Amino acid sequence: MSSPNNKQIENGDELFLDQTLRPSAWSEYIGQENIKENLKILLQAAKERNHPAEHILFYGPPGLGKTTLAHLIAKETGRQMKITSGPAIEKVGDLASILTNLSPGDIIFIDEIHRLNKMVEEVLYPAMESGILDIIIGKGPSARTIQLDLPPFTLIAATTRIALLSAPLRSRFSGGVFRLEFYSEEEIAKIIKRSGKILGINLEEDGIIEIAKRSRFTPRTANYFLKRCRDYAQVHKKDLDKKTVFLALSLLGIDELGLAESDRKVLEVIIEKFNGGPVGLNTIAAATSEEEATIEEVVEPYLIQRGLLERTPRGRIATKKAYEHLGFEGFKQDKLI
Repeated sequence: MSSPNNKQIENGDELFLDQTLRPSAWSEYIGQENIKENLKILLQAAKERNHPAEHILFYGPPGLGKTTLAHLIAKETGRQMKITSGPAIEKVGDLASILTNLSPGDIIFIDEIHRLNKMVEEVLYPAMESGILDIIIGKGPSARTIQLDLPPFTLIAATTRIALLSAPLRSRFSGGVFRLEFYSEEEIAKIIKRSGKILGINLEEDGIIEIAKRSRFTPRTANYFLKRCRDYAQVHKKDLDKKTVFLALSLLGIDELGLAESDRKVLEVIIEKFNGGPVGLNTIAAATSEEEATIEEVVEPYLIQRGLLERTPRGRIATKKAYEHLGFEGFKQDKLI
Protein backbone atom coordinates (compact mmCIF):
# COMPACT_ATOMS: atom_id res chain seq x y z
CA MET A 1 0.00 0.00 0.00
CA SER A 2 1.21 3.53 -0.70
CA SER A 3 2.38 5.28 2.44
CA PRO A 4 0.74 8.75 1.93
CA ASN A 5 -2.75 7.28 1.69
CA ASN A 6 -2.13 4.92 4.59
CA LYS A 7 -0.96 7.81 6.73
CA GLN A 8 -4.16 9.70 6.01
CA ILE A 9 -6.25 6.66 6.98
CA GLU A 10 -4.29 6.13 10.18
CA ASN A 11 -4.79 9.79 11.13
CA GLY A 12 -8.55 9.35 10.88
CA ASP A 13 -8.79 11.56 7.82
CA GLU A 14 -11.00 9.13 5.92
CA LEU A 15 -13.81 11.65 5.39
CA PHE A 16 -11.40 13.87 3.47
CA LEU A 17 -10.06 10.82 1.68
CA ASP A 18 -13.55 9.79 0.54
CA GLN A 19 -14.05 13.22 -1.03
CA THR A 20 -11.02 12.59 -3.22
CA LEU A 21 -12.85 9.66 -4.83
CA ARG A 22 -14.85 12.22 -6.81
CA PRO A 23 -13.31 12.71 -10.27
CA SER A 24 -11.70 16.11 -10.83
CA ALA A 25 -11.56 15.89 -14.65
CA TRP A 26 -13.59 14.35 -17.47
CA SER A 27 -10.83 11.82 -18.07
CA GLU A 28 -11.28 10.49 -14.51
CA TYR A 29 -15.07 10.12 -14.78
CA ILE A 30 -15.82 6.56 -15.88
CA GLY A 31 -19.04 5.71 -17.71
CA GLN A 32 -22.02 7.80 -18.91
CA GLU A 33 -20.11 8.53 -22.14
CA ASN A 34 -23.03 10.07 -24.03
CA ILE A 35 -23.81 12.49 -21.20
CA LYS A 36 -20.14 13.47 -20.88
CA GLU A 37 -19.86 14.28 -24.59
CA ASN A 38 -23.03 16.39 -24.52
CA LEU A 39 -21.85 18.28 -21.44
CA LYS A 40 -18.41 18.94 -22.95
CA ILE A 41 -20.03 20.52 -26.01
CA LEU A 42 -22.50 22.52 -23.90
CA LEU A 43 -19.79 23.90 -21.58
CA GLN A 44 -17.30 24.60 -24.37
CA ALA A 45 -19.91 26.49 -26.41
CA ALA A 46 -20.93 28.55 -23.37
CA LYS A 47 -17.28 29.33 -22.62
CA GLU A 48 -16.65 30.52 -26.18
CA ARG A 49 -19.70 32.82 -25.97
CA ASN A 50 -18.53 33.98 -22.53
CA HIS A 51 -21.91 33.02 -21.08
CA PRO A 52 -22.79 30.76 -18.14
CA ALA A 53 -23.96 27.31 -19.21
CA GLU A 54 -27.71 26.82 -19.54
CA HIS A 55 -29.65 25.05 -16.79
CA ILE A 56 -29.15 21.27 -16.54
CA LEU A 57 -31.21 18.47 -14.98
CA PHE A 58 -29.86 15.01 -14.08
CA TYR A 59 -32.17 12.16 -13.14
CA GLY A 60 -31.91 8.47 -12.41
CA PRO A 61 -31.56 6.01 -9.52
CA PRO A 62 -29.45 7.04 -6.50
CA GLY A 63 -25.71 6.48 -6.50
CA LEU A 64 -25.05 6.82 -10.24
CA GLY A 65 -23.11 10.10 -10.12
CA LYS A 66 -25.57 13.01 -10.44
CA THR A 67 -23.92 15.04 -7.69
CA THR A 68 -20.47 14.05 -8.94
CA LEU A 69 -21.29 15.44 -12.40
CA ALA A 70 -22.39 18.73 -10.84
CA HIS A 71 -19.09 19.00 -8.93
CA LEU A 72 -17.18 18.11 -12.09
CA ILE A 73 -18.97 20.83 -14.11
CA ALA A 74 -18.03 23.39 -11.45
CA LYS A 75 -14.38 22.28 -11.54
CA GLU A 76 -14.17 22.19 -15.33
CA THR A 77 -15.68 25.69 -15.64
CA GLY A 78 -13.83 27.14 -12.66
CA ARG A 79 -17.09 28.44 -11.18
CA GLN A 80 -18.18 28.62 -7.56
CA MET A 81 -20.98 26.19 -6.69
CA LYS A 82 -23.55 26.64 -3.94
CA ILE A 83 -25.20 23.39 -2.86
CA THR A 84 -28.66 22.90 -1.39
CA SER A 85 -31.62 20.51 -1.67
CA GLY A 86 -35.32 20.70 -2.38
CA PRO A 87 -36.48 20.04 1.21
CA ALA A 88 -34.00 22.63 2.57
CA ILE A 89 -35.64 25.48 0.61
CA GLU A 90 -38.82 25.73 2.66
CA LYS A 91 -39.83 29.34 1.92
CA VAL A 92 -39.51 31.83 -0.90
CA GLY A 93 -37.18 33.81 1.35
CA ASP A 94 -34.77 30.87 1.51
CA LEU A 95 -34.52 30.80 -2.28
CA ALA A 96 -34.22 34.59 -2.47
CA SER A 97 -31.35 34.51 0.02
CA ILE A 98 -29.45 31.98 -2.12
CA LEU A 99 -30.08 33.66 -5.48
CA THR A 100 -29.32 37.23 -4.39
CA ASN A 101 -25.96 36.14 -2.99
CA LEU A 102 -24.77 34.63 -6.27
CA SER A 103 -21.93 36.16 -8.24
CA PRO A 104 -22.08 36.31 -12.06
CA GLY A 105 -21.49 32.85 -13.54
CA ASP A 106 -22.01 30.97 -10.26
CA ILE A 107 -23.60 27.52 -10.19
CA ILE A 108 -26.39 26.55 -7.82
CA PHE A 109 -26.95 22.82 -7.31
CA ILE A 110 -30.33 21.67 -6.00
CA ASP A 111 -30.48 17.98 -5.10
CA GLU A 112 -33.83 16.14 -4.92
CA ILE A 113 -35.49 19.07 -6.67
CA HIS A 114 -38.76 17.11 -6.94
CA ARG A 115 -39.28 17.87 -3.23
CA LEU A 116 -39.25 21.63 -3.80
CA ASN A 117 -42.16 23.57 -2.32
CA LYS A 118 -44.67 24.54 -5.07
CA MET A 119 -44.68 28.22 -4.05
CA VAL A 120 -40.88 28.26 -4.23
CA GLU A 121 -41.05 26.54 -7.63
CA GLU A 122 -43.28 29.32 -8.99
CA VAL A 123 -40.69 31.93 -7.97
CA LEU A 124 -37.91 29.87 -9.54
CA TYR A 125 -39.49 30.00 -13.05
CA PRO A 126 -38.73 33.69 -13.84
CA ALA A 127 -35.36 33.40 -12.10
CA MET A 128 -34.34 30.56 -14.46
CA GLU A 129 -35.94 32.03 -17.59
CA SER A 130 -35.41 35.78 -17.32
CA GLY A 131 -32.95 36.25 -14.45
CA ILE A 132 -35.59 38.08 -12.43
CA LEU A 133 -36.67 37.42 -8.85
CA ASP A 134 -40.26 38.44 -8.05
CA ILE A 135 -40.82 39.09 -4.36
CA ILE A 136 -44.25 39.95 -2.94
CA ILE A 137 -44.18 42.27 0.06
CA GLY A 138 -47.23 42.57 2.29
CA LYS A 139 -50.64 40.93 2.06
CA GLY A 140 -54.05 41.80 0.73
CA PRO A 141 -54.77 45.05 -1.15
CA SER A 142 -51.54 46.66 0.09
CA ALA A 143 -49.32 43.89 -1.24
CA ARG A 144 -46.81 44.87 -3.90
CA THR A 145 -44.30 43.08 -6.07
CA ILE A 146 -40.61 43.93 -6.24
CA GLN A 147 -38.49 42.68 -9.11
CA LEU A 148 -34.80 42.07 -8.49
CA ASP A 149 -32.36 41.49 -11.33
CA LEU A 150 -30.19 38.44 -10.71
CA PRO A 151 -26.66 37.87 -11.98
CA PRO A 152 -26.36 35.28 -14.77
CA PHE A 153 -26.18 31.83 -13.17
CA THR A 154 -26.47 28.12 -13.99
CA LEU A 155 -28.90 25.89 -12.13
CA ILE A 156 -27.95 22.22 -11.98
CA ALA A 157 -30.63 20.00 -10.46
CA ALA A 158 -30.82 16.31 -9.64
CA THR A 159 -33.75 14.03 -8.91
CA THR A 160 -34.43 10.35 -8.43
CA ARG A 161 -38.11 10.81 -9.33
CA ILE A 162 -38.48 12.90 -12.48
CA ALA A 163 -42.17 11.99 -12.76
CA LEU A 164 -42.82 14.21 -9.72
CA LEU A 165 -41.38 17.27 -11.49
CA SER A 166 -43.96 19.55 -13.08
CA ALA A 167 -43.82 20.01 -16.85
CA PRO A 168 -43.16 23.79 -16.57
CA LEU A 169 -40.11 23.18 -14.38
CA ARG A 170 -38.71 20.43 -16.62
CA SER A 171 -39.10 22.63 -19.71
CA ARG A 172 -36.91 25.34 -18.22
CA PHE A 173 -33.81 23.15 -18.18
CA SER A 174 -32.75 24.42 -21.58
CA GLY A 175 -29.23 23.02 -21.27
CA GLY A 176 -30.56 19.47 -21.28
CA VAL A 177 -32.34 16.80 -19.27
CA PHE A 178 -30.03 13.80 -18.87
CA ARG A 179 -30.86 10.34 -17.58
CA LEU A 180 -28.00 8.48 -15.90
CA GLU A 181 -27.98 4.78 -16.74
CA PHE A 182 -26.75 1.86 -14.66
CA TYR A 183 -23.08 1.02 -15.24
CA SER A 184 -21.67 -2.14 -16.79
CA GLU A 185 -19.60 -4.54 -14.66
CA GLU A 186 -16.52 -3.53 -16.69
CA GLU A 187 -17.07 0.15 -15.85
CA ILE A 188 -17.66 -0.66 -12.19
CA ALA A 189 -14.40 -2.67 -12.14
CA LYS A 190 -12.52 0.38 -13.49
CA ILE A 191 -14.09 2.57 -10.79
CA ILE A 192 -13.10 0.08 -8.08
CA LYS A 193 -9.55 -0.06 -9.40
CA ARG A 194 -9.31 3.74 -9.39
CA SER A 195 -10.81 4.04 -5.88
CA GLY A 196 -8.49 1.30 -4.59
CA LYS A 197 -5.50 3.20 -5.89
CA ILE A 198 -6.64 6.45 -4.23
CA LEU A 199 -7.38 4.69 -0.92
CA GLY A 200 -4.05 2.84 -1.04
CA ILE A 201 -5.58 -0.65 -1.18
CA ASN A 202 -3.74 -3.61 -2.68
CA LEU A 203 -6.42 -5.30 -4.77
CA GLU A 204 -6.20 -8.65 -6.51
CA GLU A 205 -7.79 -8.72 -9.97
CA ASP A 206 -10.24 -11.48 -8.99
CA GLY A 207 -11.21 -9.41 -5.94
CA ILE A 208 -12.03 -6.42 -8.15
CA ILE A 209 -14.20 -8.58 -10.41
CA GLU A 210 -16.02 -10.12 -7.44
CA ILE A 211 -16.87 -6.71 -5.95
CA ALA A 212 -17.99 -5.44 -9.38
CA LYS A 213 -20.34 -8.41 -9.83
CA ARG A 214 -22.14 -7.60 -6.57
CA SER A 215 -22.19 -3.79 -6.78
CA ARG A 216 -25.71 -3.40 -8.28
CA PHE A 217 -24.20 -1.59 -11.32
CA THR A 218 -23.81 1.45 -9.02
CA PRO A 219 -20.53 3.30 -8.22
CA ARG A 220 -21.66 4.37 -4.74
CA THR A 221 -22.38 0.76 -3.79
CA ALA A 222 -19.08 -0.38 -5.33
CA ASN A 223 -17.07 2.10 -3.24
CA TYR A 224 -19.00 1.13 -0.11
CA PHE A 225 -18.30 -2.58 -0.68
CA LEU A 226 -14.65 -1.83 -1.44
CA LYS A 227 -14.16 -0.08 1.91
CA ARG A 228 -15.94 -2.80 3.88
CA CYS A 229 -13.85 -5.50 2.17
CA ARG A 230 -10.74 -3.48 2.97
CA ASP A 231 -11.76 -3.39 6.65
CA TYR A 232 -12.32 -7.15 6.68
CA ALA A 233 -8.97 -7.84 5.02
CA GLN A 234 -7.19 -5.50 7.43
CA VAL A 235 -8.69 -7.01 10.58
CA HIS A 236 -8.21 -10.62 9.45
CA LYS A 237 -4.74 -9.95 7.97
CA LYS A 238 -5.75 -11.25 4.53
CA ASP A 239 -5.07 -10.26 0.94
CA LEU A 240 -8.00 -8.58 -0.74
CA ASP A 241 -8.72 -11.37 -3.22
CA LYS A 242 -11.88 -13.12 -4.40
CA LYS A 243 -12.15 -15.32 -1.29
CA THR A 244 -11.79 -12.36 1.07
CA VAL A 245 -14.41 -10.39 -0.86
CA PHE A 246 -16.77 -13.37 -0.70
CA LEU A 247 -16.34 -13.69 3.08
CA ALA A 248 -16.63 -9.94 3.72
CA LEU A 249 -19.77 -9.43 1.63
CA SER A 250 -21.38 -12.63 2.91
CA LEU A 251 -20.99 -11.16 6.38
CA LEU A 252 -22.95 -8.13 5.15
CA GLY A 253 -25.66 -10.43 3.75
CA ILE A 254 -24.78 -9.70 0.11
CA ASP A 255 -25.05 -12.73 -2.17
CA GLU A 256 -23.32 -13.45 -5.48
CA LEU A 257 -25.87 -11.42 -7.48
CA GLY A 258 -25.54 -8.44 -5.15
CA LEU A 259 -28.90 -9.03 -3.46
CA ALA A 260 -29.24 -7.84 0.12
CA GLU A 261 -31.56 -9.37 2.71
CA SER A 262 -34.32 -6.87 1.81
CA ASP A 263 -34.14 -7.87 -1.87
CA ARG A 264 -34.37 -11.57 -1.10
CA LYS A 265 -37.21 -10.97 1.34
CA VAL A 266 -39.33 -9.31 -1.34
CA LEU A 267 -38.78 -12.24 -3.73
CA GLU A 268 -39.37 -14.83 -1.01
CA VAL A 269 -42.66 -13.18 0.00
CA ILE A 270 -43.88 -13.16 -3.62
CA ILE A 271 -42.92 -16.82 -4.11
CA GLU A 272 -43.89 -18.31 -0.75
CA LYS A 273 -46.95 -16.30 0.24
CA PHE A 274 -48.41 -15.43 -3.15
CA ASN A 275 -47.36 -18.42 -5.26
CA GLY A 276 -44.99 -16.31 -7.36
CA GLY A 277 -47.47 -13.52 -8.08
CA PRO A 278 -48.96 -11.47 -9.52
CA VAL A 279 -49.22 -9.38 -6.37
CA GLY A 280 -49.68 -5.65 -5.80
CA LEU A 281 -47.04 -3.29 -4.43
CA ASN A 282 -49.04 -2.35 -1.34
CA THR A 283 -49.51 -6.03 -0.47
CA ILE A 284 -45.76 -6.70 -0.80
CA ALA A 285 -45.04 -3.67 1.39
CA ALA A 286 -47.43 -4.91 4.08
CA ALA A 287 -46.01 -8.44 3.98
CA THR A 288 -42.36 -7.30 4.18
CA SER A 289 -42.90 -4.33 6.56
CA GLU A 290 -41.13 -2.09 4.04
CA GLU A 291 -42.30 1.27 2.71
CA GLU A 292 -43.86 1.15 -0.75
CA ALA A 293 -41.50 3.89 -1.93
CA THR A 294 -38.46 1.91 -0.74
CA ILE A 295 -39.54 -1.18 -2.65
CA GLU A 296 -40.44 0.77 -5.79
CA GLU A 297 -37.37 3.05 -5.88
CA VAL A 298 -34.60 0.95 -4.29
CA VAL A 299 -35.43 -2.76 -4.43
CA GLU A 300 -37.44 -3.23 -7.63
CA PRO A 301 -35.17 -1.49 -10.18
CA TYR A 302 -32.27 -3.82 -9.43
CA LEU A 303 -34.41 -6.95 -9.30
CA ILE A 304 -35.88 -6.04 -12.68
CA GLN A 305 -32.42 -5.23 -14.04
CA ARG A 306 -31.23 -8.67 -12.96
CA GLY A 307 -34.26 -10.38 -14.50
CA LEU A 308 -35.56 -11.62 -11.14
CA LEU A 309 -38.82 -9.67 -11.11
CA GLU A 310 -41.39 -8.58 -13.69
CA ARG A 311 -43.82 -5.72 -13.30
CA THR A 312 -47.11 -6.40 -15.11
CA PRO A 313 -50.53 -4.66 -15.16
CA ARG A 314 -51.75 -7.36 -12.75
CA GLY A 315 -48.89 -6.94 -10.29
CA ARG A 316 -45.35 -8.11 -9.53
CA ILE A 317 -44.24 -11.59 -10.62
CA ALA A 318 -41.13 -13.53 -9.62
CA THR A 319 -39.33 -14.95 -12.67
CA LYS A 320 -37.87 -18.39 -13.25
CA LYS A 321 -34.42 -16.94 -12.54
CA ALA A 322 -35.64 -15.78 -9.09
CA TYR A 323 -36.92 -19.28 -8.29
CA GLU A 324 -33.59 -20.81 -9.31
CA HIS A 325 -31.48 -18.25 -7.48
CA LEU A 326 -33.35 -18.71 -4.19
CA GLY A 327 -33.62 -22.49 -4.58
CA PHE A 328 -37.39 -22.72 -5.03
CA GLU A 329 -39.24 -25.13 -7.28
CA GLY A 330 -42.68 -24.92 -8.86
CA PHE A 331 -42.22 -22.02 -11.27
CA LYS A 332 -45.09 -21.76 -13.77
CA GLN A 333 -44.38 -20.12 -17.14
CA ASP A 334 -48.02 -19.04 -17.64
CA LYS A 335 -47.62 -16.44 -14.87
CA LEU A 336 -45.59 -14.28 -17.23
CA ILE A 337 -48.16 -14.41 -20.02
